[in-house]
Amino acid sequence: MIEKNNFSQSRMPEKEHLDDTDIAILRALQQDARLTTKQLSAKVHLSTTPVYERTKRLEREGYIKRYITVLDAEKLNKGFVVYCSVKLSPLNKKVAQEFCRTIMEIPEVTECYNISGKFDYLLKVHSPGMKYYQEFVLNVLGELPMLGTLESTFVMEEIKHVYGVAL
Repeated sequence: MIEKNNFSQSRMPEKEHLDDTDIAILRALQQDARLTTKQLSAKVHLSTTPVYERTKRLEREGYIKRYITVLDAEKLNKGFVVYCSVKLSPLNKKVAQEFCRTIMEIPEVTECYNISGKFDYLLKVHSPGMKYYQEFVLNVLGELPMLGTLESTFVMEEIKHVYGVAL
């Protein structure tokens, strides 16, 4: 008899229940995090005290990670977006941890993902333009001792950019 693998069941966190009002609060806050409790209450058709308590619970339980302001990269002269695919050499736990620590300190890198496939990491880089990016690759990323291969993909036009999670 083949024994069932309980790995997926034992490793998966229990799904917490969100009701329709919780989802409505999350949707509204994704659209506008500056809503007051009173405004949010009107949107979800519930009085202010329960909305306040639900919002605090959603924050406490980690559904709401933080509130941010979305800036216009073009107006700030950081609108040249590049995705860098990075392969480390050698690849081991110590090297990967050092790479991640280093990437966290580089302000031009606004996102970093550990990925599968041909490359190990995908970086999103904001810069003023091609010349700046070239200098960045040579003087910042190129100086990382664990950098094996780097491939750049330049964004020509942003078609869709959603800041939230589909609910």
